[in-house]
Amino acid sequence: MAQVLIRALSKSFGSVDVLKDVSLDVGDGSFVVLVGPSGCGKSTLLRSIAGLEPVTRGSIDIGGRNVESLPPAQRDIAMVFQSYALYPHMNVRGNMSFGLRFGKTPKNEIERRVDEASRMLQLDSLMQRYPRELSGGQRQRVAIGRAIVRQPKVFLFDEPLSNLDAALRINTRVEIARLHKLLKTTMIYVTHDQVEAMTLAEQIVVMNQGRIEQAGKPLDLYYRPANLFVAAFIGSPAMNIVDGAIAGQPGSHKIGFRPEHARLAKSGLLQGTLDLVERLGETGYAYLRHPSGQQLIVEVRGEPEFDLGSTVGITVEPQHLHRFAANGSRL
Repeated sequence: MAQVLIRALSKSFGSVDVLKDVSLDVGDGSFVVLVGPSGCGKSTLLRSIAGLEPVTRGSIDIGGRNVESLPPAQRDIAMVFQSYALYPHMNVRGNMSFGLRFGKTPKNEIERRVDEASRMLQLDSLMQRYPRELSGGQRQRVAIGRAIVRQPKVFLFDEPLSNLDAALRINTRVEIARLHKLLKTTMIYVTHDQVEAMTLAEQIVVMNQGRIEQAGKPLDLYYRPANLFVAAFIGSPAMNIVDGAIAGQPGSHKIGFRPEHARLAKSGLLQGTLDLVERLGETGYAYLRHPSGQQLIVEVRGEPEFDLGSTVGITVEPQHLHRFAANGSRL
């Protein structure tokens, strides 16, 4: 295990600044998720930690050792990519043991590590199969196993579940969380899926345009977003954001509220036309159209008492309102 310290890290491709003065502390044995929209710099930051991208400025320390000038093989990290990158001519055992054999690890030690990893990942019955004979989820588990056997100080995951269908994503997500508890190794995980981030992370780092917008525990970001970007990005469905003037507040402000903190009523803070009720079982979401044209979402339970097309009010308890300044910062 190891602490990862990033200080004033910048990365440019020609005249384009992809990372802008990024500083981050990743605690020893913690699970940190980097999340943000496409092009925000999260994968570039991960690849910089791995040594796959040279940095323009700044420093990276892993386990108390400065590493930005070291090649990937000397950083004591293991990376799991979005593509499984398995050798098609090798079976599961061959793929998992290849790196150790290449590094001249003793044979009995290779067998011990591979057997231990296969038990963790429930791959025992698949060890003689080839990648073409495996499902997507099984291939990803093999790729993770190949990283585990190296016993690195830090695991780096670059959107490892993007190629899986919805059910497999959930199952593999659970397995990765279980592995972290078993291994207690520092993990840094990149995803564009904020639900995945909320599920897995001990600490979420929200990135936007090469900068860190906010870092903290998942529910801290959810209940106290530092700015409008984080408020709109974290949460599914997203937070409702309206102009202050619409909500009876100062016009220069923005007002936000979560769908689960609002209720439908005959009158309220806001009003809108009920366009649709998305039913997900006992809980669902009502979609309303404000006279300004803005869509608002309210969580509902059971069958709503209002008809589609009717004008409905929205009530929100004051303690659940979020206020943001004109520049987007939290008030």
